[in-house]
Amino acid sequence: MTASQNHTIEGGGSGFLDGQMLIAMPTMRDEQFARTLVYMCAHSPEGAMGIVVNQPASHIDFTDLLVQLDVVPAAERILLPKSAGTVKVLRGGPVETGRGFVLHSADYFVENSTLTIDDGICLTATLDILKAIAGGRGPRSAVLALGYAGWAPGQLETEIQANGWLNCPADPDLIFGAGVETKYDSALRKLGIVPGMLSSDAGHA
Repeated sequence: MTASQNHTIEGGGSGFLDGQMLIAMPTMRDEQFARTLVYMCAHSPEGAMGIVVNQPASHIDFTDLLVQLDVVPAAERILLPKSAGTVKVLRGGPVETGRGFVLHSADYFVENSTLTIDDGICLTATLDILKAIAGGRGPRSAVLALGYAGWAPGQLETEIQANGWLNCPADPDLIFGAGVETKYDSALRKLGIVPGMLSSDAGHA
């Protein structure tokens, strides 16, 4: 996982989108991103990287993954802390889908492994954090994403100009909230948009 990157877009063109939420517009042509909500981890002239936070990974349980990755022996699965059972496994995007990326609260940090993104949200992509969660020493809030969304230099800006994405401030509930299927509508409401009334012809927010 390549760490730090940072970008400029929209609203006067002065700010990078690190730490923002991208909301797919109805005009989104790529079916992989239809009705997706993407938390932006890095955005710079070199490109952009984010994690889709509203697409559950089907038929995959976090505790199953801990056993598959030999973080805990199958026999000790029953001893896992209750908090491990609440970690959602998401389809984070189409790039490197066999790799896990943990978005989490800032109460967990490992030097040279954890990337601080914005406002108490961090990203760790090593087994250390899975071992910490299994041992009850992990972050208060976490989601595990399989894969990520990536954009080449200038690609995300082009998509935004083509009315492909809106963006809004992130908050912990949009990232870690239990209601994965309601996150998209919740993000639209943050922009004052009533879900269902967003037409394909809508302009930039």
